[in-house]
Amino acid sequence: MGLLTIIRKARLKERQVRVLLLGLDNAGKTTICKAILGEDVDEVSPTLGFNIRTILHQGYSLNVWDIGGQTSLRPYWRNYFEQTDAVIWVVDSSDRARMGDCRRELHELLLEERLMGASLLVFANKQDIASAMTTDEISTALDLDALTSSHRWSIQPCSARFAMVTRPTSPSFSPTTATSPPTAPTSTSSSVTRPPAAPRKAADPRIMLGLDWVVGEVGSRVYYGSQNEVQPAALALAPPR
Repeated sequence: MGLLTIIRKARLKERQVRVLLLGLDNAGKTTICKAILGEDVDEVSPTLGFNIRTILHQGYSLNVWDIGGQTSLRPYWRNYFEQTDAVIWVVDSSDRARMGDCRRELHELLLEERLMGASLLVFANKQDIASAMTTDEISTALDLDALTSSHRWSIQPCSARFAMVTRPTSPSFSPTTATSPPTAPTSTSSSVTRPPAAPRKAADPRIMLGLDWVVGEVGSRVYYGSQNEVQPAALALAPPR
């Protein structure tokens, strides 16, 4: 058994995927992370360093490194390149003025030897804004076709601040109600009314489709026999290149 086979089998058991979440400042990187995790996206502060978040998806554990995109921080991106399986590049689809900067930073990033072969997912974020560019326009502006020889890539439209509000379908019980036997009422003049279960927010389904593509792509490249276990729903909307 070769060393590469041993490493692959060890990683298959762990199902760990290392993801870099990058892009220019104000693209919505942290907001996307928060949306996936069901956290409040109404107030998000700029990332001045980096955040590490773990997202469980399709049986994989995605260790997401959310790194600040300010000009002063971009030289430090290279400190996080080791053992990266996928890069998620977030674009502010409404920021037409900086699309050239976005293209330049992305292409310079992917010239890095340590990122060669890493899967690339581009999130065309802020599609809820009327002036947002389409995915075709962004693909052309970023010259994604030029990356085909070195990286498998896909582009997915999304809106990090989009949220589906859902309510639990089953009743919610307090620990006392669930574990205590029923007792006769002691008073008929008062009753206890439980508040309705709080609604839950779900991330834009298009973001989840993007994650489907990431785990499917990394699974087929890094893990043996795992590609068939991932639902390839995203491929129908954003075929890989």
